[in-house]
This record gives sequence, structure tokens and C-alpha cells, in this order.
Amino acid sequence: MCGIFGVYGHSEAANITYLGLHALQHRGQESSGIVSSDGKFLHSEIDMGLVADIFSQDRLDKLSGHIAMGHNRYSTTGASLLKNAQPILVDYSRGSLALAHNGNLVNAAYIRSELEAYGSIFRSTMDTEVIVHLIAQSKEDKLLDRVIDAVSRIKGAYSLLIMTENELVGVRDPNGFRPLSLGKLKDSYVLASETCAFDLIEAKYERDIEPGEIVIISQNGIQSYKPFPISRRSHCVFEFIYFARPDSNIFGENVNFIRQEFGRQLARETMVDADIVIPVPDSGVPAALGFSLESKIPFDMGLIRSHYVGRTFIEPQQAIRHFGVKLKLNPVKKIIEGKRVIVIDDSIVRGTTSRKIIKMLRDAGAREVHVRISSPPTTHPCFYGIDTPNRKELIAATHTIEEVRRYLTADSLSYLSLEGMLNIFKERKNDFCMSCFDGVYPVSFEGMDTSQLELF
Repeated sequence: MCGIFGVYGHSEAANITYLGLHALQHRGQESSGIVSSDGKFLHSEIDMGLVADIFSQDRLDKLSGHIAMGHNRYSTTGASLLKNAQPILVDYSRGSLALAHNGNLVNAAYIRSELEAYGSIFRSTMDTEVIVHLIAQSKEDKLLDRVIDAVSRIKGAYSLLIMTENELVGVRDPNGFRPLSLGKLKDSYVLASETCAFDLIEAKYERDIEPGEIVIISQNGIQSYKPFPISRRSHCVFEFIYFARPDSNIFGENVNFIRQEFGRQLARETMVDADIVIPVPDSGVPAALGFSLESKIPFDMGLIRSHYVGRTFIEPQQAIRHFGVKLKLNPVKKIIEGKRVIVIDDSIVRGTTSRKIIKMLRDAGAREVHVRISSPPTTHPCFYGIDTPNRKELIAATHTIEEVRRYLTADSLSYLSLEGMLNIFKERKNDFCMSCFDGVYPVSFEGMDTSQLELF
């Protein structure tokens, strides 16, 4: 999972892209990059780390031009190396081309081995580089046709930004797994993974790029093309559960509103007598508020999250119990002590973190701890860009709810039902990918019966 942002026709394109990437920082903290165009040459600045740490004024000054695009990389099971940072920039027979990708291709390994057999040389382990090779090798003349030719060969989840010296292109896969929105900033066009990026730069949201749509932005304005067969919509429901920012609108819905509705439905399904409802921040906050409003049980912030946790910490030689969790979360003893606590989280993957949180709450004096999860049990790995473990490591795939409860040491454990979650979306309930909950994969591929696809 990554964040992508692009702008066409702005005198400060790189600076606008920098701000857009900052707004999308939650979608990837491993690396960040910006490529700009001055109409003749493409300029690139890419590095490991956070947006604000990478892009000094000196680096932004090197990114001249009226077109720019950027990418924040989310760390999956692929190698965390600079060579895998995006956007990827290449020179080929038709000029220069930059590409940024949010998603995961399920047939990338097959295409890569085929290309390598014919002499292609890859410089990274990214699935994204496969798309670049396919565009470069296409026999078509126009950029649009080369993109169509390349994209028609790939399968999986992809929202793409492609840039040449004079054009900015947005592409969304026919299933619409990942969000991609179009905005307007005065006379400039903007593309972004989430609408929260538009808010920061005061751009106006125009519409979502449709599944299977290609838009080309150039001096001729914006042109839209829909060259691919219509597929069943398969928006990733986990964007609502965890990944997207609450102030964003994706897939036609506000994230914060949907998360609150998940919490309300969870309360209707799984009520229990308690004194207080607390979230596991940050993604659990809207659902906990919804649960509180529906149940009439008071809401409070019984766990405080540190927002300054880096990637690596040196633990004292005298070991601290639950060190990793304590770095991120700390209970407020005055709120919790002597209370029957309902703790709301968005999901349980392996269960190890949830177990440590419950221990922390009990140490803080909680009389009872009731765990409520605002999504169904995660029983299957994701092949479309969410970094989930293989199925053997997913606790809900190998244990009953009662066995999970005992492992967590909770007084009770309940999940939001799949039907209850889907009903929040009303007439659009069939527009979502639920593969991590039901094992039904919208895009099939050779080897999908394996425990987990390598993510890039």
C-alpha cells in the first residue's frame, strides 16, 4: 500500500507535490520521491524516510517545472531498499518516463521472468518496474496506446501515475481496488490517492477516476479513456477499516463516517455491560465513538498513542516488558482503574499486540476487559497490496473466537459480522473486496492457493 500524488500545470509543481505527499504520509513511511518536468527534462529526488525529512528546500529547488508526481512507499514484505523507492524514472527510445504505483500485481513474477528471458535487465525487485518495461517494449506509437498495451497484460491492484516531459497520466485497474481521485487547483489538475491531499493544498475535488479508466492531462486539457472490459467493482474494504485517513472521502464515502457506522453496528451486535468504551488509537477512535453513541456507554481516551515513534529503537539491556507496545501506547490509569472496559480495535492479525494491550489495561487496574473488533475475523492473506502475513500466522484462520479470547486473556471477544459490515454500504455492498475475510479473490492467478504472495 502506497500513496501517490501528481499535479499538472502549476508553477510550483514540486512544492505542491511535497505538500500532497505530506498529507498522504500515513500511506507509506519507508521512502518518498518526487519527479518533476520542465518540458524538456525530468528531474528526480528520491530517498529513504519521511517526506519532511527528505525534502529540504535545496532538494525542492532542484525539481523545476510545471508537472510533478510523487510517491510514498509502504513497507511490505519486499526489501526496504533505495532501489525500490518510487517514482521509478527511466530513459527509453521515446524519451523519459516516470511511474508511481499503488497496489500489487499478482502476475508480476511471471511477466518479469518472461521479460528477463528475452534480455530485459531489472534494477529493482519492484513489480512496478514490470510496467515500465512493458511500456518501453510496446510497438505502439502513441503514449496512450503504449499504456493500454502494457496495462492489458498486468493483473491485480493498481492505481498508477505516469509522467513524460509533457503529459501526466492516471490509470486505475478495472476492479478499482485502490482509490484515485481527480482535483482542480485553479487552472491546474491534481491526482491523489486520497482527498485529504486536496484539502491541504486547497484544491477542489472533482471526481474519482473510474475503475478501468485512463486519464491523460496535457496542454490540450484532460482526456478520459475506458479501453478495458468492465469488471465487478472490488474496492478494498480495508481502506475504510484501517488504511485511509478519516478526513478523506474514498469510493464515494467519508472514511470517518463509515468507521463510526462500523462501531454503531458492532454495538448493536455485541453489547455487553461495561463502564467505559476506549479505542486503540488512532484507527480505532471513530469506531469506538460510534460504539459509545449507540450503546450509551461513556467514551474516553484510555490509551494514549505516541506519534513520535521511529522505525528503530534500542531497548535497554534490562528488558522492559512489552517494550514495543509501550513505545506506542500508554494507558491512563485514572480513566481505567476499577472499570469494566470495552476496548475497540479495527482488526486482529496475529493477536500478539492485542494480548499485550490487554495486559497493560489489567496492570492499569481494569476490572474487566471486553475486546470488540470493528471488522470481521481476518482469515485470509491479501494479494492486492495490504501487508498481511501468510494464513498460518493469522490467528483467526487457525483458532476459534473462544480460543482467540483465551489467548488474548480478554473477558469477552466479539467481531463485527461480515453481513453487518456490508449492510453499512447499503445498495453498494457488493462493490467491495472482502477476500481477507471470506477468501473469495476477485482476480485469480496461478499459484493463488499458496499461503501468501510476495508483495512488492
